[in-house]
Formats: sequence, C-alpha cells, structure tokens
Amino acid sequence: MLESYLDNRLKQKEILLMTHIVLGYPTFEDAFKIIESMVNAGVDLMELQIPFSEPIADGPVILHANQKALAKGATVKKCVDFAKTVAETFEIPFLFMSYYNILFKYGVERFVDTMAENGLQGAIVPDLPPEEGKDYLEAMDKHRLSPILIFSPSTSDERMNYLGAFGRGFIYCVARKGVTGVDTDFSRQLENYLVRCRKATDLPLALGFGVKERADIDFLKGKADIAVIGSETIRLVDKEGVGAVEAFIKTLR
Repeated sequence: MLESYLDNRLKQKEILLMTHIVLGYPTFEDAFKIIESMVNAGVDLMELQIPFSEPIADGPVILHANQKALAKGATVKKCVDFAKTVAETFEIPFLFMSYYNILFKYGVERFVDTMAENGLQGAIVPDLPPEEGKDYLEAMDKHRLSPILIFSPSTSDERMNYLGAFGRGFIYCVARKGVTGVDTDFSRQLENYLVRCRKATDLPLALGFGVKERADIDFLKGKADIAVIGSETIRLVDKEGVGAVEAFIKTLR
C-alpha cells in the first residue's frame, strides 16, 4: 500500500519530502496546526513520534520535545487517538515512530492492530532489529503495514541485504553515525554510502539525520528518493512559532 503510493508519487517528483513531528509538542493543538501547514506546503508523508523518555536515536532538539510533551501529559493513548484524527483528516500517509518499550508495554499485536484500525501505514522502531521483532513483523505483515528498517554508514553490505529482506515501504538511511539534529557532510562519502544502500534493496531510500535546507535536498536528487526533515522544523517552531512552518517547508521544494 505505502510502496504503491511512493511509486506513483515518484513518477511526479524527483524526490519526496517526509517530515517528523513529536506528538503533543508544543501541544496537541499546535501539532495539528503544524501537520496542516506541512500538508498545505506539499509534504508527501509524515512520521508521528510517540514521545518516549529515552529516545536514544534522537539528539537534543527532539529529546527536548519528547520531554516537554511528556511533561504536558502526552500519553500513548492520546497519541494514538490523535493519529487517528490526523489520518482521517489528511490524505498523505502517516507512520508512527517510537521505541520498542512503547510497543512492548502497549502489547505489540494490539499496537499494530490499533495502527491498522486508525489508518496508519507503517512504523519506524529504531531499537527493534528483525532478530528480536518476529511478532512485530508478523503483525505488520498481517495488516499489510510497512515496518521501516534502518541502514547506517556502519552497516555492512551483508547486513543491508539481510535488513532489506524484512523492510516494506521504504528503507530509512541514516546519514551518519550519532543522533538526529547534528550537521551532516553532504559529500562524495554520503553519495557512496547511498550507492551501497541502493544495491541492497529495491525499496525507495529515505535519507535523514541532518537534512536542513533546499541545498541538502537538491544534493540528494538522483541519489535518494525521500528527504527527511525533523529537528530543523522543531528548531523553527521553538524560535519563530507554529506560523513559520508552512513558509519554511515551501522553501525546500
């Protein structure tokens, strides 16, 4: 389902844009306005992060947003209910992003069932490798949802081939070692890494961790299929408010 959408979208655009927000940040009302602004600006798909107290793949900007959302009362149930509203309101695909402890506490099969019922199309769970996620992968397959697997520059070619066999929808390629929100060197080294990724899978490639401006996205054209913007939008909201989001997203095209 997600793969068909991406294939059709990529016939119309050189590269797609996926954005990332933390649910409940700054508030759920603001999060809805941010999503609306992003959709109006032409975003192709979006990650909805369920806040977690120890988001190990995320840098200080997204960590701060997670902590603030939790402090203001964001819960998994509120996030799930909010995501249902969003998926019913807007036509682009939405995916959950969170960490395995959220799924474990909620109940993996119940979590995936709820995703399907609420119109989500996939999930990114960075700390759940296929070797430990059999129940999750089986539940996702049952509902034809997309488990998004992750490549990194330190992933061997053999490991990429292994991970690619379990992925659906697209592969999330981490631009560098470390966490989100830190500068990335858009250079020949990154290009060579994406060539390795491309050889390991037929799925579209999304590149995240450090994408901040149009020049970064222009660099990725012909090398990746989806550019991922996360921390930069949250920085903008913190500095200039929700109203600045739509204009910023439009500058990326």
